[in-house]
Amino acid sequence: MTGLAAAEIDRLLLKHPKGFDLALDRIRRLLARLGDPQHRLPPVLHVAGTNGKGSVVAFARAILEADGKAVHTHISPHLVDWHERYRLGRVGGGRLVEDAVLAEAIARAAKANDDEPITVFEILTAVTFLLFSEHPADAALIEVGLGGRFDATNVIDQPAACVISTISLDHQSFLGDRVELIAAEKAGIIKRGVPVVVGHQSEAIAADVIRTAAARAKAPLSLYGEDFFAFAENGRMVYQDERGLLDLPMPRLAGRHQLTNAAVAIAALRAAGFDPSDAAIAAGIVAAEWPGRLQRLTAGPLAKAATPGTEIWLDGGHNPGAGLVIAEALAEMEDRVQRPLFLIVGMINTKDPLGFFAAFLGMVRHVFTVPVSASDAGIDPDILADAAIEAGLDAEPCDSVEEAIRLVCTNWQSEPAPRFLICGSLYLVGEVLALSGLPPR
Repeated sequence: MTGLAAAEIDRLLLKHPKGFDLALDRIRRLLARLGDPQHRLPPVLHVAGTNGKGSVVAFARAILEADGKAVHTHISPHLVDWHERYRLGRVGGGRLVEDAVLAEAIARAAKANDDEPITVFEILTAVTFLLFSEHPADAALIEVGLGGRFDATNVIDQPAACVISTISLDHQSFLGDRVELIAAEKAGIIKRGVPVVVGHQSEAIAADVIRTAAARAKAPLSLYGEDFFAFAENGRMVYQDERGLLDLPMPRLAGRHQLTNAAVAIAALRAAGFDPSDAAIAAGIVAAEWPGRLQRLTAGPLAKAATPGTEIWLDGGHNPGAGLVIAEALAEMEDRVQRPLFLIVGMINTKDPLGFFAAFLGMVRHVFTVPVSASDAGIDPDILADAAIEAGLDAEPCDSVEEAIRLVCTNWQSEPAPRFLICGSLYLVGEVLALSGLPPR
């Protein structure tokens, strides 16, 4: 990243520690000095969860924009550029914040902080509230960075609705090593009397923890599978809640799990009182984009390095729950064409590689493990290959994604052409998108 905002962020990184220090006192202090902009936002959907929260935000934004609304959007993390975190709404479609506008807001927040202890993420979250309070819009979609209870975004007292997507093990060193502990942290975004919409939970204990927290806060609860759900029928998506059925086109985003994420977005918008039209819901389901989540790569040097007919897919999934839904989506692709599947995987050392690899047992021809150069926490490819082998997969380390693709395409002469999945880290996906000239817009 280059530009004025990059220079401001570089200055922050020199002064303040990288990483997370989960607490709210520092950001509350900073926001008070900035005039508490978090209290001057348009109606907010506050979205937490382990997997799927970004997709829920993408669907919600697309539906609201199709309904003629201006929608601010905060996501975390970004893939290629910090600007991705801040999309300023306007009717007809929001745009990533301009560099000079972002740089000025960062400088203002840093000056207000006056070099007091704080994390860079907290300053940049304060920037979210500054930007979103100073630019008019009809809605703000704010994705939690980590956890929920002590995440820097959790200073919004009265969101229009709180959303908790699917929960699984991730960030255990910060959130706990059991699903119920992680669910309790995510449920920390629940506010008294504010509607809560909850995505599919594969472990009942996660739903139970959220249900208890919602009851304690007297917050109306809508749970996927009980109060609303979605399924595919005759090439269409069917959504159902207490209002009845919606017959919708299938989502543009690949994978059966995206039906669930789309359903959560619809339920959340309705719970928050936005009540988009049926036509807007249908249009948004088709229009929603979410880079790096089962994204087909068709341009750039990696695509050019592959033999004709080869498929290259990207997905930033990096925990056991994500592995399962990605594997399910790939299995559905194999129903159409039986291609040999090769994984190209890079991960950072806060993840569970064994749990992730286990989801692909019996599906994968070979695994190539690669460095994650965008993070100083990347797992050594030799160690990552050992984890894949321990999970029962054939694996070997490789110097780069491009080398792995060339190795297979040079030696694979049979039909059909291979399918690659580049996965295991959002950092790795971001590297690939940058290399391919396809940064999120």
